[in-house]
Amino acid sequence: MRRAFGVFVIWAGGMVLLATLFFGVAEAYRYWQMPVADKPVPVVVERGETMRDVAASIHAVNPVLPEAVIYWTARFRGQARAIQSGEYEIAAGERLGPLLDRMASGDVIEYSLTIPEGVTARRFLEIVAGAPRIERTLEDISPDGVIEALELPVDHLEGWLYPDTYRYPAGTTDRQLIRRAHRLMREHLEAAWAERDDDLPIETPYEALILASVIERETAISEERGEVAGVFVNRLQRGMRLQTDPTVIYGMGDDYDGVLLSKHLRQDTPYNTYTRDGLPPTPIALPSKASLVAATRPTETDSLFFVADGSGGHHFSRTLQEHNRAVLRWRAHQRGEAVAQ
Repeated sequence: MRRAFGVFVIWAGGMVLLATLFFGVAEAYRYWQMPVADKPVPVVVERGETMRDVAASIHAVNPVLPEAVIYWTARFRGQARAIQSGEYEIAAGERLGPLLDRMASGDVIEYSLTIPEGVTARRFLEIVAGAPRIERTLEDISPDGVIEALELPVDHLEGWLYPDTYRYPAGTTDRQLIRRAHRLMREHLEAAWAERDDDLPIETPYEALILASVIERETAISEERGEVAGVFVNRLQRGMRLQTDPTVIYGMGDDYDGVLLSKHLRQDTPYNTYTRDGLPPTPIALPSKASLVAATRPTETDSLFFVADGSGGHHFSRTLQEHNRAVLRWRAHQRGEAVAQ
């Protein structure tokens, strides 16, 4: 009799346990089907946080969802130690399982900043300094300060940062982003130099970088870059000065107020290609990949001159006489006058 009673007790206890497990799983399933958030909500997982910390953060978004359910769900799925640090966005209507999957895969929020082609290195650093969710580690954000702090193997930062749209997670440091831009510029320059034409009047990748920066500042039209490069190559091969306004403007520095006068073309600086032969001593801007390609594989042309044509592009000329006529048309366009072609 006692043995029968003992068996009954064990059986009853087992049924209670099974019932508890059944209702526990059923309750957990109800929570698993529950949206964690009704609208997009950010949640941050800091470095070093435990799964209990993560569960508390998710619970704070939806207090109806118990921390214990979040924690044990991650444990059950083998994700408790796999959650990666970073900033996540809980999507509207997203359930706990898919959210944990994304956290384990590191699907963090990414921010972006765009560096326009043709800006200066100083402007690049200003954009980085003002970018959202960048961790500031550099005390001196000037070009010289960055070279020193990052120990970059360059004497002058101009030209050495690649203009692009950069995507990054929160917590990315200014150093990381600048190093990334420097690495990309080196890679693109090396690739362009490896495919260069044989008869160029430039001898080093750095000279190609300088020429590309001048091309970048002269035209924003992709189809023109090769021909602009061809004009500069022709002039360099003939020993003619480049006579390009953007180099003069760069050499004026803060003295440039947006208006370039003829007297400025006569004021000698190391960057004035009206008064000095050859290339300027350094790049004058951050060139695009297209300008690097143009500098190393210029379009074959007989042209030696070009000037704005009033439509956003340029008129290319083989002779000074033809060029002077194009200049007169451009000046008339600036005055709003009609001139016969």
